[in-house]
Amino acid sequence: MKDVAKRAGVGIKTVSRVVNGESYVAEATAARVERAMNELNYRRDLAAGSLRRSDRRSLTLGLLLANVANPFDAALHRAAEDVAQELGVSVLSASLDERADREQPFVHALATRRIDGLILMPASHDHAYLAAEIAAGMSIVFVDRPPERLDADCVVVDNRGGARQAVEHLASFGHRRIAFLGDRPTLSTARARLEGFLDGVGSLGLSSAASPTIDGLTNEYVAEAAVRSLFEASDPPTALFSAQNLVTVGAIRALRSLGLEREVALVGFDDLPLGDLLQPGITVIAQDAIQIGRLAAERVFARIEGDDSPAQRVVVPTRFIVRGSGEIPAA
Repeated sequence: MKDVAKRAGVGIKTVSRVVNGESYVAEATAARVERAMNELNYRRDLAAGSLRRSDRRSLTLGLLLANVANPFDAALHRAAEDVAQELGVSVLSASLDERADREQPFVHALATRRIDGLILMPASHDHAYLAAEIAAGMSIVFVDRPPERLDADCVVVDNRGGARQAVEHLASFGHRRIAFLGDRPTLSTARARLEGFLDGVGSLGLSSAASPTIDGLTNEYVAEAAVRSLFEASDPPTALFSAQNLVTVGAIRALRSLGLEREVALVGFDDLPLGDLLQPGITVIAQDAIQIGRLAAERVFARIEGDDSPAQRVVVPTRFIVRGSGEIPAA
């Protein structure tokens, strides 16, 4: 606050009044103070009263995910939380709902609470704005999706390789008409899985016309409707690759309502609860969300402790789990 007051040419009390939104400060003076705050990247320290520690740490970790209700995000969240708990660190978390406009406000809200580190599953596509937070001392690790326009640690999986493996597996059971069901194409994970699907289709010499791709499936209900529409065509697919767990749920519902769950093969990306108890069980390309969360937490705490090595990209391998739905032969 002293730095802000000096740059703005006012007293500390005036800065305090502007920060607290008090109305009896002249507009020109308030504007000058706000400009100084922006230039110095000033953040209100809500926890200042309790920060008597010599290292100035708040013992809090931020965790911003796409949707904490999603089983994948929930497992990742719990793993990171367990690591934090062992270190006596509290976790503040929120869901971005894949909305880029929610990302920066949430990050800034956490910054005002002086979190020591942040684990971020980004919704935006330009993360250069985080350079200021890193310069101010916040350690940041990306999960599931790599950063763009920012050099930072990330923990991801082999999305492209896993998707290609799914196509090759289905083709090994005689399938030549395989449909792709994807998430929002704005997501790097969705794009990588589509690329892997197209890699598999191309390398096996399958017809692109017989390999329809549908993306933008934001939830299980939209996915269910999309699958139903596929089977209204005169030459429907004999197999489906669903590239996200909620999309897989929608595909399962559609196949069962159409009585096709034992006739149309299905491989999903991401495991899902009770997938092994269905008949047939759901064959999946599983991500180890627990390992991803643990590795991300360990990485961010290493940074907090002073690790200044170059940014790392950790790729966690996927695991193919055969349960029956992906092994249904083509008619």
